[in-house]
Amino acid sequence: MNRATLAQSLSVSLPVGAYGIAFGAASVAAGFTVLQSCLISLLTFSGASQFALVGVMGSGGTALSATATASLLGTRNLLYGLQMAPILRTRRLKKIIAAQLTIDESTGVALSQEKTGLREMRQGFWLTGIGVFIFWNIFTLAGALGAQAMGDPAAWGLDAAVPAAFLGLLWPRLINKTDRFLAVAACALALAMTPYFVPGVPIITTALLAVFFGLRARVWK
Repeated sequence: MNRATLAQSLSVSLPVGAYGIAFGAASVAAGFTVLQSCLISLLTFSGASQFALVGVMGSGGTALSATATASLLGTRNLLYGLQMAPILRTRRLKKIIAAQLTIDESTGVALSQEKTGLREMRQGFWLTGIGVFIFWNIFTLAGALGAQAMGDPAAWGLDAAVPAAFLGLLWPRLINKTDRFLAVAACALALAMTPYFVPGVPIITTALLAVFFGLRARVWK
């Protein structure tokens, strides 16, 4: 096993997995039980989608709007899967496990090993994916139990965990003027729609706005 790949995988999986404590706390603050919070992390395993799900449900949105929002945010994993499939070349049960572990971090570490070889790319994917999965679920449980022990999570300000988490996920990705303009436009649209639409609809609309921006940018090129 390549030690450099192992070190990089661990340096990514531990801090990302630790972020699960924020999800556990946010989920309980949104009204989910500890068991429900843990099952969401175990079965969904997609941070942005999970935060969207509990955020919409916690603010009074329907299950349909929450699921639609989470699904839109999770479509990027499908694209990652298409990119990783020829690299991993998995079959049967291993293919199902690989699909569950295909996230931003496992894909990113795998692709960063391209210069070192195909073997290291596969190691980077599996080590990072498994590492994040284990840490994410452990810290989700810790966050959920901690929030439950506090009593009313909203009284501690934990109801702000969802928007704070989204801001943390978004901020590093605003790398150029177009991204910043899109973020500001989406924020303005969501704020304008919030008083007049049920929870979840503004988020879905801003996701469609991002798709529109992407299509227009491709046409302009």
